[in-house]
Amino acid sequence: MFHAAAPAGDRGQVYESALGQLKGLIYDEPSVIANLANASALLNFTLQDINWAGFYLYDGQELVLGPFQGLPACIRIPLGRGVCGTSAQNRETVVVEDVNLFPGHIACDAASNSEIVVPIVQDGRLIGVLDIDSPLKGRFDETDKHFLEAFVQVLVEHVKFD
Repeated sequence: MFHAAAPAGDRGQVYESALGQLKGLIYDEPSVIANLANASALLNFTLQDINWAGFYLYDGQELVLGPFQGLPACIRIPLGRGVCGTSAQNRETVVVEDVNLFPGHIACDAASNSEIVVPIVQDGRLIGVLDIDSPLKGRFDETDKHFLEAFVQVLVEHVKFD
């Protein structure tokens, strides 16, 4: 049985630990939903000063809410709309220091002030995005971007998205 260790150390060490724990959680598990549910729970448990961590999955037309941790969220997001839709459309990570200044921001939780969204692309195909929100402005930086992109890469390498 897998047991998550409480976060300890600097942010780099915490992220390295989370990457190892993610590999343990998803090892040999074929269920996409189970893997994404555990991945969002791991991020919610591991990261400080966040209020939402989860996934939106691309259904061929728009992003649809997937497994997450946090308050209820927007269910459908068109490509190109808000931070998630922009990240998905451009297939690049978007870090927003103040969501209130982001054109077209979709406010699912008024308490969220900053956000990072990492696209999930497997074999050239858009799968969805990893979305993390924080009540703190400027919460996310290059360290978060580097490790969350690595986190998504672990998922891409070990989970068969259909």
